[in-house]
Amino acid sequence: MSYFRELPDIEYQSNLLHKISSKEFVRVKNLFRRVKILDSVQSNVTLFAKYVILEGQRPDTVAESFYGSSDLDWIVVLTAGITNIRDQWPLSNYDLGKYVQNKYGNDLNNIHHYETIEVRDSKGRLVLPPGQIVDANFTIPPAYDASSGNYYVGIGAESNEKYETVSGNINPVIGVSNWEYEVIKNEEKREIFLMKPIYLQQYLNEMREIMNYGESSQYVNNKLIRTENTRLIGP
Repeated sequence: MSYFRELPDIEYQSNLLHKISSKEFVRVKNLFRRVKILDSVQSNVTLFAKYVILEGQRPDTVAESFYGSSDLDWIVVLTAGITNIRDQWPLSNYDLGKYVQNKYGNDLNNIHHYETIEVRDSKGRLVLPPGQIVDANFTIPPAYDASSGNYYVGIGAESNEKYETVSGNINPVIGVSNWEYEVIKNEEKREIFLMKPIYLQQYLNEMREIMNYGESSQYVNNKLIRTENTRLIGP
């Protein structure tokens, strides 16, 4: 990941056993130096484009597809707001199958939770939205149609032809299995938003400027700082 090339360096006193002087320093990347896209910028839809991660794609292959360079995989991760690639990136179908089997074993097809299904009245107006987590015995009364004096319910229906007259409460609930739950959760991770290529260079320039060090007691140059050497005597 070329992201680490963008990080400035820090030198700290060496604790290596093979050091030959108490004045030796070890130079490493400053992993604590990082940038974050402002929420106000992240929510600006004109700067970002929706991207759907395809089966088996990785950040580097997404970067190759969207930006033309796999080295920009860190831009994909950063601009998509991903902080934990293991939990926030969708698994391939093969890896998802292994993960779910390992997690649930023989309970793979057991009910994970119950959800509502869409309910509309006889005029097609929404009575109950789908996807609300409820108990298995959740019920609602049917909608009353004053023009006909009847109660109507349309479960998952989009036209009046599918509505039926009912006299009692209805149970507009479906069970979601453990497998279905994990598939849905995994699919939700596929839709991300990436910075549009036209703004990429400006973003890189501003990020590199922010990454630079300002002058301080530790300052060596804008890409390097050095910690205090507290060792007063030689090894």
